[in-house]
Amino acid sequence: MSGVTSRTLRHYHAIGLLPPAYVQPSGQRFYETGQLLRLQQILLLRELGVSLCDIAAAVGSGPDTVAALRRHHAQLLAERERLARLASTVARTITELEGNTAMTAPRINRPENLFEGFNPADYENEASERWPDQFDQARSAAQAMSPEETAAAQQQLTAQMIRMAELMTAGRPVSDPTVQAEVDQHYRWVARHWVPSAEAYRSLAQLYVDDPRFRANYDRITEGLATYQRDAMTTYASERLS
Repeated sequence: MSGVTSRTLRHYHAIGLLPPAYVQPSGQRFYETGQLLRLQQILLLRELGVSLCDIAAAVGSGPDTVAALRRHHAQLLAERERLARLASTVARTITELEGNTAMTAPRINRPENLFEGFNPADYENEASERWPDQFDQARSAAQAMSPEETAAAQQQLTAQMIRMAELMTAGRPVSDPTVQAEVDQHYRWVARHWVPSAEAYRSLAQLYVDDPRFRANYDRITEGLATYQRDAMTTYASERLS
């Protein structure tokens, strides 16, 4: 009914998140209305990106199913609004890029709009697992920034991405001093939040290509920009950071 695999249901049972109504001596699990309602809440929270530990606390916080569903409904409405802002951002960017097809390099009229609707907190769990020390450093730096400073930093990064796109479409090699000067600005931008070593900066460069979210953000400006940015950052790491 839910599309959840039996393996997932066994895992939820094992961690105490979703015990079945009863289990036959043969090991077969049976689920009744109460468990189905609980599973619905679990799946709703998973869709919102909530961790299993936090889900266990949320669904176990009280017996009032209707009140819990009202909370989840409010979260879903908030998520719908966020996704609508994201869709609007992408649509606006497409329109602006299509309107500049005659240019040698595509431009964005209002670069601050490129990141509207994106929530860095969506990636906090992933970042904390992959780079725990750098994550703590970056989070402290981010918390110290005002909303105006955060918006200005996003505008600065978007403008830098556009300049890199112009250099790429102009045929500048990644080792070109002008390109490397732009990468130096990018490194200094990153260093506001955490100071990467040569190895960490190369890993970040590869992430821009391997992670579809980052790659799409770069290639949205012009096709191939993520790869060009990676290669330029790799050159910078080898020549300036090693």
